[in-house]
Amino acid sequence: DLLWQTANLEPAPPRQAAPRRSPLSLSPASMRAFSALISALVVARCAAFIPSGGARPAASFAGVGSKGLQGGRRGLHQMARRARPQHQREEVRAMRGGGMAGGAPQQYDGARIGPPPDLPSLLLHNRIVYIGMPLVPAVTELIIAELLYLNYESDSKPVYMYINSSGTMNAQGQSVGFETEAFAVADCMKYIKPPVHTICLGQAYGAAAMLLSQGAKGHRFALPNASIMLHQPRSQARGQASDIAIKAREVLANRRVTCGLIAQACDKDIEAVMADAGRTKYLSPDEAVEYGMIDKVLTSDVDQPLIPSFMNSL
Repeated sequence: DLLWQTANLEPAPPRQAAPRRSPLSLSPASMRAFSALISALVVARCAAFIPSGGARPAASFAGVGSKGLQGGRRGLHQMARRARPQHQREEVRAMRGGGMAGGAPQQYDGARIGPPPDLPSLLLHNRIVYIGMPLVPAVTELIIAELLYLNYESDSKPVYMYINSSGTMNAQGQSVGFETEAFAVADCMKYIKPPVHTICLGQAYGAAAMLLSQGAKGHRFALPNASIMLHQPRSQARGQASDIAIKAREVLANRRVTCGLIAQACDKDIEAVMADAGRTKYLSPDEAVEYGMIDKVLTSDVDQPLIPSFMNSL
């Protein structure tokens, strides 16, 4: 205006504002009608989610008007989600796998939902350690971790170790592990405070037989059809003659350590054990009792060392 007055010209006519259009390209009258329709739908939707006596009346959502239209489908979805009571939102999250608030067990109408606990977790909860594979590093790592965990969980309750292993060999008699893996498990069994009860089922060959004998005295068992075997460590050393000689000395040292642990557990002379392990020696459960590797053969339900508590709750 100041510019026009300076030039002694008449002011320019004001510009006419373009009529405001809605995002849906509707006229203002159609927009108001459509907004009223959406408000009625929201009220009906909220009434379906909120039970009688709910914390928030459904009619309070009727004032959304055109705000829901400005957000489009996403805005309406958020309003419908906020309309749900807290307990229904938690149940929906639990069914989607997010769990209940605060880390509580996932339940819906009193029934547990979600994946069931795995069997190793149930066994570990009842202080059961199961060795069902050759003593390779991946297996011994898990065994030692379980023993350490059970030690810090309770230093007085016994640990039950079930053994069905071919030791450091596979089914074809080939060496697949190191005797030092078995030594680590044996040392951990003596390191922890809880007594370790050993039970042989199936087979306990070589290093696995040594672990069987390392259980607490009076608590070393075997099932009637178990098989126990003593043998020397095997080596598949290759390379130069000097390297093979170094490996051979290490194998002889491992044999002496293994036989020494068995001799100490069986109250025998180490030379006698080394002579027995010079060639493959199989022992039945009764023969193992006479040899001193185990204390008893389990033959009845009364002899079972543990009835898992989770079995009674199933």
